[in-house]
Amino acid sequence: MTKDVSGSIAVVTGAGSGIGAATAARLAKDGYTVVVADLDADAATEVAAGFGGRAEYLDVTDDDAVFALAEALAEEEGRLAVWVNNAGISAMTPFLETTSEQLDRTLAVNLRAVFIGAQAAARAMVRTATRGRIVNVASMAGKQGRVPYLADYVASKFGVIGLTQAIAYELAAHRITVNSVCPGYVATPMQSRELDWEARLRGVAPADVRRLWIDDTPLGRLEQPEDVANAVAFLVSDQSGFITGEALAVNGGAFMD
Repeated sequence: MTKDVSGSIAVVTGAGSGIGAATAARLAKDGYTVVVADLDADAATEVAAGFGGRAEYLDVTDDDAVFALAEALAEEEGRLAVWVNNAGISAMTPFLETTSEQLDRTLAVNLRAVFIGAQAAARAMVRTATRGRIVNVASMAGKQGRVPYLADYVASKFGVIGLTQAIAYELAAHRITVNSVCPGYVATPMQSRELDWEARLRGVAPADVRRLWIDDTPLGRLEQPEDVANAVAFLVSDQSGFITGEALAVNGGAFMD
């Protein structure tokens, strides 16, 4: 029997669009009170309005704001039960042209903010004796380096997978599970930008890059945000209660390990 999660609070960062928005909607459907957190307050409000959720402006690189949000939610009746570190950025640049400023920004959002978000959530869960769930959105680029023009992004996502394992080990004593999901070629606004960037860098048409991505996926289509949301929903459910430290591939077979 699946437990009743109605009233339990789930936070999804970077939920103003794409994977985050789909995940927020799915968790709301499953009964959670969902906090849609995003740097774009208007986008967060629009997503939250779609299912009666709550919108929060959140800069994931602002440590104080992240800790304050987790602590405030821990004080509420439903308590903080789920935290999904989804916020992320990318910029396609040849390795030899990638600046230190770009590297610092990518690591700040994609890796350091995941560390802080998980820590804030875990501290709140431990203090309230909540057997919570933390899910970090990594990437298939966190399992292979054969990804052109994204060296800083690859480094950040490899880091997320290692971080997931490390904190899963420590938080197991508190019955908090920590897992990551590794999407492939997802049809999101961020990936649409990457499609255009890669086309310019390769000197081909965007349609050719899109075809390359589909041909690289054995299941023969671009991944949808809902494909990732379904995997996250599984990882926060009772059915995954004995899974922790996992990096779940959700990529249509584009990378198998």
